[in-house]
Parts: sequence; structure tokens; C-alpha cells
Amino acid sequence: MYIIKVMWNPINKIKTTFYNLGFFARTLKGVGYFIRHSQASFRILIMQILFTFVHAMGISTLLALAIGAAVKIIGMPMLSGFSQEQLIYQLLIIIITRELGPLLTAFIVIARSATAIATEIAGMVISHEVEAYISVGVDPIEHLAVPRFLGVTISLFLLNIYFSIFGLAGSYLVAQLFSSTPMGHYFSSLLQYLTIQDVLLSIIKSISFGVIISIVAVVQGFSVERASTEIPVAGLKAVSSAFGLCILVNVLLSVLFYMVL
Repeated sequence: MYIIKVMWNPINKIKTTFYNLGFFARTLKGVGYFIRHSQASFRILIMQILFTFVHAMGISTLLALAIGAAVKIIGMPMLSGFSQEQLIYQLLIIIITRELGPLLTAFIVIARSATAIATEIAGMVISHEVEAYISVGVDPIEHLAVPRFLGVTISLFLLNIYFSIFGLAGSYLVAQLFSSTPMGHYFSSLLQYLTIQDVLLSIIKSISFGVIISIVAVVQGFSVERASTEIPVAGLKAVSSAFGLCILVNVLLSVLFYMVL
């Protein structure tokens, strides 16, 4: 019972929230120094983008094509019953570009990178590598957290664009199976319904998710203490926390968007 009370203590939750916000602010502060001076950590940034973006392109392509095809297959017969076939383009943009694209790419990155970052940093803490960095005057935030923060955020932004392109292309390939739709007509119709607000919302969501995933993963990695059994726990906590926060932020941003719209 005592453990449960501690876990659900609102004071602890508030302290954790402020700690995470402080860590985020400290990471942002280190971005400028990283860009100017941290040439040694630049390789970590490149490797993070390679793992998070490039290596995830395969599964993202498959998922985007499947989502685009499913929207076309399911949506077209329903809209045809109301003689509103033209609305399929607006439906594609809402589902792929505005809503599912950023969220599904975030889920892919959480499953791949959040676990990897949290367990990697946790292992460095347990093996006293972080203490070694501090002992020689290297800031672990600037050397370990900042390149992963930038790498995940940049990768999620790029992966979201990549997902949207292939999701819309997937629906075009399905359309060709049922009717010969000229490519020019298809993409001009998409552009007719695609607004700058849709693009901005998609970009804001992807950047927000990238920030959340990277900060949560790094914080959970640094939160371990001494036991090696804490390493997998840190990975699980990073995944669960990132999932919950991304869904919450996605709902909030969508609600704000529709309220303003």
C-alpha cells in the first residue's frame, strides 16, 4: 500500500513534471553549444538520424501504402453512395497528412528509437561512463542528450513527410486498379484540398512528437541508479510514457486546430 501511495502521490508527479521541463530547457540551452563546438558529438547526431529515419523508411513505406490503399478502398464506395466521390481527396488529406501520418510515424519511432535511446543511456549510467564524461569535463547533456534530441526530432519531421507522400501515392496506385485516373488530375485534386493549415498542423505535430520522444527517452535513461535490471525497465517506461504523451498532445493539437478553424 505504501508503494502505491508513493506512485500515485500528486506531489511526486508535479516534481517529475517540473524535472522533465527543466531537463528540456537544459537540452535546448545545449543545442547552441552543440552546433558551435561539439564536432565530436556530430557523429552521434548522424547515426541517430540514420537509425531513426533511414532505417525506418522500409516499415514506414509499407504502412503508408497500406493506409492510403485502405482509405481509398473503404472510403470510395461510401462516398459514391452519396455522389460525393470528390471528397475522397479531402478524406485522404485529413487521415494521412493531418491525423494518422504524424501519429503513426511517432509510434514507429517510439517502438524503435525510444527503447534504444533509453536502454543505451541507462547502460552508460550503470557502467559509470557518464561519470567518466563528467570527470574529464564533458557535459553529458551536450554530448549525449542534445544529439539524440536533434536526431529524433529531425528524423520524425522527415519521416512524417515521407509517410504522407507514400500514403497519398498508395491511394493513387489503388485507384488505378479500379479506374484509370490520370496522375495529373489525381494530384491536382489533392492540392486543391490541401491547405497550408494542414501542412502546418502536420509539421507542428511531428516536431512536438520528436521533442517528446527524445526527451522522455533520455530522461528515463538517466534516471537509473545502480542495478542492471533497471535498464529494461527504463526502456519500458520510455515507451509507455512517450505513447501516452504523444496521444495526449495529438488530441490537444487537433482540438485547437478545429477550434481555430
